[in-house]
Amino acid sequence: MSDEPAPEFCYRHAKRETYIHCQRCERAVCVDCQTPGAVGVLCPDCVHPAGVPRPRRRLRLRIPGTQTPIVTYALIAATFAIYALQWIPGLNVTENFLYAPIFTYGGNDLGAPYEPWRMVTSIFLHSTGFFLHIVLNMYTLFIFGQVLETLLGRGRFLSLYLLAGFGGSVAVMYLAGSQTGVVGASGAIFGLLGAFLVIQRKLGGDSTQLLVLLGINLVIGFLPGMSISWQAHVGGLVTGVLLGVIFANTRRRGQFTTQVALVSGLAVLLVGAVVIHAPAFVG
Repeated sequence: MSDEPAPEFCYRHAKRETYIHCQRCERAVCVDCQTPGAVGVLCPDCVHPAGVPRPRRRLRLRIPGTQTPIVTYALIAATFAIYALQWIPGLNVTENFLYAPIFTYGGNDLGAPYEPWRMVTSIFLHSTGFFLHIVLNMYTLFIFGQVLETLLGRGRFLSLYLLAGFGGSVAVMYLAGSQTGVVGASGAIFGLLGAFLVIQRKLGGDSTQLLVLLGINLVIGFLPGMSISWQAHVGGLVTGVLLGVIFANTRRRGQFTTQVALVSGLAVLLVGAVVIHAPAFVG
């Protein structure tokens, strides 16, 4: 979390910060200069060209050293590798690393071991009975991960992904049945969407389509018979939104210490919500 994004400014309004770029010429444009196109937005000059074609310029990345979204690719590769291990008979990868609230309840009546690390390891597992589960999650990570890793930097992005996934597990712990087993990166994915929504709105982008996407996926999680953990979705989304607020409002170099303190405080809060049910504090 050491890289600080350098602000960009609209090419027509020099005092307006933005992370949105014209789809055609890739110049930075504020919300007043955006015209929705078939894909993305266009700047005024590309909507009404002056007759002389403007050569495409190379995209100027906002954070040094993040040209390649290594963390995004590494997370996808690790998830697919672990998914392959889930299929090997005798390894019992799914059973040993999935999460259910009972694994974080000390002194439970069923004698289940206290294994809180499952709240994180379950993020990298997916259903072997529904291949689209991993495909859809990793596709969304591929799309939004590249954008967010470029905007935030590798350290911030990784902390966002892991904390959102952990936040999803915390919500499962409090809102789901004690023996409800969950796997999947959906909580982390919802966290990415929540953070991106906050950052996009903060910088003047059009978030209508993202709001619709979030709404549809949240509703699907509540439909009967879908076998979807809506608790993980909600927990990941709330955690992602909170982190998005922190990142969007502590972007300047002089606010780095404040940013670290706030992110650490949120992490401590989540861990504390789990620790109070540890064997040392119950029964």
